[in-house]
Amino acid sequence: MKEEFINLLKSVNRDGVDKLIEFLEKTDFYTAPASTRFHSCYEGGLLEHSLNVYKALKELTKGQWSDETLILVGLLHDICKVNYYKVDYRNRKNEHGDWVKEPYYTTDDLMPLGHGEKSVMIISEFIKLTKEELYAIRWHMGGFEPKENYSYVTKAYEKYPLAVYTHLADLMATYIYENR
Repeated sequence: MKEEFINLLKSVNRDGVDKLIEFLEKTDFYTAPASTRFHSCYEGGLLEHSLNVYKALKELTKGQWSDETLILVGLLHDICKVNYYKVDYRNRKNEHGDWVKEPYYTTDDLMPLGHGEKSVMIISEFIKLTKEELYAIRWHMGGFEPKENYSYVTKAYEKYPLAVYTHLADLMATYIYENR
């Protein structure tokens, strides 16, 4: 999966892609979970989820946007999760009634800048995004945003259909591809 991810990113013809790939190598992107409990909450889950969102986005949009745009948006929408999850331990009883330490993922947000907005900020350090790509990544959480943001989500979705498709692709990846 890592090789597929890197090859897709390398196919994007924008300044900064190589620097972004170098940055990702220095993070836990390829080994991190995608969440603590909602989906792909296992080692490598973030990488798998990112590829799934790209594939769902490609399936949903049927050539309406360039491959370059779909690759950037699909693969990088959750880049905000690099170095975000940590392993901690809790006590639980095993099948024999003995207490054992069980590992689980927790969060440690070293850059509390939000979700979609943090992804946009990280990507923008390396690559110039189009407005539509920026809005698609920023608002990919849709109805999972805090309710105070709903009017912004609505305006973004009215103006940038790719943002709607990105939210749908994220849902498809999470609840259809990864929930089998």
